[in-house]
Amino acid sequence: MGDPAGVGPEVIVKALARADVAAMCRPVVIGDAARLTLAARLCGLHTDIHAVDHIHAVDDIHAVDHIHAVDEIPGSVHDPAPGKPATVRLDVIDLANVPPDLAWGVVSPVAGEAAYRYVERAAALALAGRVQAICTAPLNKEALHAAGHLFPGHTELLAHLTGTGEVSMMLEAPGLRVVHVTTHIGIIDAIELIEPGLVARTIRRAHETLQRSGIASPRLAVCGINPHAGENGLFGRGEEASKIIPAITQVRSEGIDAVGPLPADTLFFRARRGEFDCVVAMYHDQGHGPVKVLGLEAGVNITIGLPVVRTSVDHGTAFDIAGTGVADERSMVEALKLAVSLASAAG
Repeated sequence: MGDPAGVGPEVIVKALARADVAAMCRPVVIGDAARLTLAARLCGLHTDIHAVDHIHAVDDIHAVDHIHAVDEIPGSVHDPAPGKPATVRLDVIDLANVPPDLAWGVVSPVAGEAAYRYVERAAALALAGRVQAICTAPLNKEALHAAGHLFPGHTELLAHLTGTGEVSMMLEAPGLRVVHVTTHIGIIDAIELIEPGLVARTIRRAHETLQRSGIASPRLAVCGINPHAGENGLFGRGEEASKIIPAITQVRSEGIDAVGPLPADTLFFRARRGEFDCVVAMYHDQGHGPVKVLGLEAGVNITIGLPVVRTSVDHGTAFDIAGTGVADERSMVEALKLAVSLASAAG
């Protein structure tokens, strides 16, 4: 459910109210049932909450529903009477960890702790094979830290919870995919951290993910670090030659179609025009900026390298509008669709 003080509860109830989402998967929310009920009310929806303690209880609910209400799809909006709000069916593993008076749009260690527990439970269920994918609503890093969980974000937290040594962040928007060599660290630290082994491993993860998604021979383009990709050593301190080119040489020897380093100022345009299937960005803002220009409502965040499927919305907790009912659910819908697609491809 993400940070309960943010827009996560609202985008969840809106997304699960859509027939296209209900038709493609059986969504189970890990969160707080009371908070979701409040969010639905703010969004003009009524909720039919099925709060349970364990995932097997959801299976039992669906077995009964199949007998008594085969025309109702879990997560769908029931046709309301004229003048009445629609009813959203929600199956919720209710951790009941949000106080009723928790303020919307305010950093809170209570909310940070709640968000951590939702991810912890989701990771455990996915590792046990009880769910086929995780789709996360946004958490607030400051709240997470205030609760004592010192992770930069979902990506690093899930790596920790699944015992994964190294993962990468991939962003997907219409016509553009970007995978990042570094993410939530400062630019100076990022340049120091980048080295041929890390770049090569990131390229391999992108290649494997694209193949699993159905692209047999992915075309990858790798950004430089400096303006004009260093202009043959004129800009920077030789980072392209020492940190990136050896990695590209290595992965190409393995049969991976990777080219670069290429200037970032034109590469994203070329990729969206169709020349490449994915761009490998060196640092956070180099990759995030172009994706978010295309629209937050359409972007999806994927963690690649995990032993489980995880997608997420490509926006934050939006504290400025949290609790108003106006949050746009389209990124959550796209994240759910991609989670289903990746889980299906993974078998």
